[in-house]
Amino acid sequence: MIKYKSILYCSDFSEEAEMAFHHAVDFCQRYGAKLHLLHVLHSGYKYMRHVVDEYVEPNKERTVDADLMAEAEADLKARYGDRLEECNQAVFAVRVGVPFVEIVRYAREHEVDFIVMGASGSSELDKQTFGSTVENVARRAHCHVMAIRNPELAFKLPG
Repeated sequence: MIKYKSILYCSDFSEEAEMAFHHAVDFCQRYGAKLHLLHVLHSGYKYMRHVVDEYVEPNKERTVDADLMAEAEADLKARYGDRLEECNQAVFAVRVGVPFVEIVRYAREHEVDFIVMGASGSSELDKQTFGSTVENVARRAHCHVMAIRNPELAFKLPG
């Protein structure tokens, strides 16, 4: 019998990530697992991931510092903290870097045994540069990975 003890939910605040949140909470409750909620700050640059375009005015940038990390973690808690229902053990974390690398690194560092994330995210640059984040996580993670797709966005076969 499979028993998950440590679940990682990854959010880029997209619609599919929101759907994945509900599944992560369900698994957390079902298994009595610790739930880690992780957000990797978005950068529009391939080689300067410390310059991000989140938590600033449109078309502006910001260099990552302690204040930005605290602001991002507070936002993560505000978005999800009061919706954890019966998940008694929750950890909120924010990272900077290439999303799939940081997700896999976090999962290994915290001995996560199940990763839940949206099937497609919000960053076109990362898809063009590195490929799909969820695909890269699934290939490199040491544990199970579940990708949640919005059924309304499902591919329709012609004919």
